[in-house]
Amino acid sequence: QVQLVESGGGLVQPGGSLRLSCAASGFTFSNYRMSWYRQAPGKERELVATISSNSDFTNYAASVKGRFTISRDNAKNTVYLQMNSLRPEDTAVYYCYKVSKDGYWGQGTQVTVSS
Repeated sequence: QVQLVESGGGLVQPGGSLRLSCAASGFTFSNYRMSWYRQAPGKERELVATISSNSDFTNYAASVKGRFTISRDNAKNTVYLQMNSLRPEDTAVYYCYKVSKDGYWGQGTQVTVSS
């Protein structure tokens, strides 16, 4: 069955960096776009970034453009989110998402940006 397992979250100071990973299994990873979403307490889940199946296309939410980079390694069935210049407002649970009609979510990883 489909599995998406996120890792790499944690506590970081403002201005710091983290790299999130999402290990995928149970489907042909290289055939699908993948996205990262986030959900802060009391807020709706929002799209952060998307990458095409062969990495030739990416897009980002305006709030993270220039600070976050989405990438993937199809040989490792893994999608990444490099997050730089982190701000307190980036604090959220970050989710990996398989973009398809039967979309699938990971369990999420907590990112906390605080001094």
